[in-house]
Amino acid sequence: MSHKTEKKKDRIDIIDALRGLAVTLMVVHHAMFIAMTYLGAPRYLYSNPVIDVLQAFFAGLFVCISGVSSRFSRGNVERGAIVIVFAVIITYVTTRMNMPINFGVLHLLGSLMIFYGLTRKFWDKIPRKVAPLIYIILGVASAVARSLISFSSDNLIGRDMLSVLGWRQSGFTSLDYQPILPAIFVFLFGTWAGQYIKEGEFPDWFYKMKVPFFPFVGRNALAIYMIHQPVFFGIATLILWVGARG
Repeated sequence: MSHKTEKKKDRIDIIDALRGLAVTLMVVHHAMFIAMTYLGAPRYLYSNPVIDVLQAFFAGLFVCISGVSSRFSRGNVERGAIVIVFAVIITYVTTRMNMPINFGVLHLLGSLMIFYGLTRKFWDKIPRKVAPLIYIILGVASAVARSLISFSSDNLIGRDMLSVLGWRQSGFTSLDYQPILPAIFVFLFGTWAGQYIKEGEFPDWFYKMKVPFFPFVGRNALAIYMIHQPVFFGIATLILWVGARG
C-alpha cells in the first residue's frame, strides 16, 4: 500500500481538530447568548468587534471543513438528509423554547451536503487550478450582492426562499441564521482542498499531527450541537429558579 493511500484512509486528526475548534467557539458564543438573554449578562459579551470577527471565522471554518469532509464521503445526500432531520428537530425544540432557529448551521450544512451530493460531477469538471479562484470570486460577489441588492416577497414561500438564500425578510425569525450565500462557495472551496488532502498531497505533518481535546469535539460535533443549547437553557432556568427562591 502506498504512503498516499495510507494517508487518505486514516482519520486525519487536524481536520477533526479544526472542526472541534469551530464547534467549541460556537458553543461559547451560544452560551454568551443565553447568559445575555436570560441572565442579564452585558451584550458586549455576545457581540463586540472581536467576537463578531471570531463568529464569522468559526462559522466559515465549520462550513469549509464540512466541504473538505464531503470529499471523503460517497453518501453526501444521505448524510445531508440525516443532518436535515436533526435540523428540523432543532427548529421544533427551539420554537417551543421561544427562541426559534429556522435556518441555522445544521440546516445550512445539510442543504449543502445534499446539493453537493447531487451536483458533484459538475464541480469535478472545473479544472483544479481555476476552481478556487472561481469560488472566491463568486463568494465575494454574492456577499456584495447581498449588501447592495434588495429583494422582497409578500409570498410566504418566496419570503422563506429569499431568507434562506441570504436576503432576510421581515417576519423570518432565526436566532442562528446561516444563509446559503456566500456559504455555498466556502463549502465548495473546502471540497476543492479536500481533493488534495484525500490524495495525500499535503505535507506529511498535516497527516501526522496530533492535537489534544479538539479532535474529540470534532468527531462528536453533531451530538454536541444537538445537546448544548437545551443544556444551557436548563442551566439558565435553574439559576433563575434558585435566584427566585433566594
